[in-house]
Amino acid sequence: MFDAASGATDSVPGCGRAPGEPSSSAAARRNGAASLPRPYRSLRRSIDIRSVRRSGVRRRAGGVTVVVAPGVPGAPRVAFIAGRDVGGAVLRNRVKRRLREAVALAPLAAGHDYVVVGTGPVAELPFLEVVGRVREAVGE
Repeated sequence: MFDAASGATDSVPGCGRAPGEPSSSAAARRNGAASLPRPYRSLRRSIDIRSVRRSGVRRRAGGVTVVVAPGVPGAPRVAFIAGRDVGGAVLRNRVKRRLREAVALAPLAAGHDYVVVGTGPVAELPFLEVVGRVREAVGE
């Protein structure tokens, strides 16, 4: 703020961290603010995702659809999809973040590829319900 009497201004950081907050993402991870460790790898190539969707077994539970197909040996690979019918980019990203965390808690089989598709209700459901639906769709 500007003080007219003295001509001085108070400098306030616009986006600074609050006192006591970690100052970096590494510090945040050390303090337990990071997401769960990922027991899977990302399935990134669109040709691989299309292959899984074409040849895999589809299971649905509520607003979650999981397509499972045999994959490469090793850790399972997972792709997350939230189509435009879910809503805008912010809502689609929220759905995918919630699905990532829920899949980290689900039992995935090694050597398989998974495509996890979320719909609009996933953004509004309580997180434990999302976890339950993902587990059901994975086949637990």
